[in-house]
Amino acid sequence: MKYRSRIDITNLILKSTIKGTTKTKIMYKAYLSYKQVQEYLKYLQRSDLLTFEEETQLYRPTEKGFKYLNLSQELNEMVVTTN
Repeated sequence: MKYRSRIDITNLILKSTIKGTTKTKIMYKAYLSYKQVQEYLKYLQRSDLLTFEEETQLYRPTEKGFKYLNLSQELNEMVVTTN
């Protein structure tokens, strides 16, 4: 697997949580170890990009998380070059 930046991993996590998902599914969808997913979830929650719903036990992006995803996709489209 190629090297992935923190931004790439953040995007994968946020995309995987759009409909709400568990920590285990985030691990599998983002190809992360348990330790890595723990660190990223803490980071994303501190940054107010991700929220954890106690009653459903699911992670979901916040409004700020959705904005981040949209801006990230727009930037990616701008820099992608066609070969």
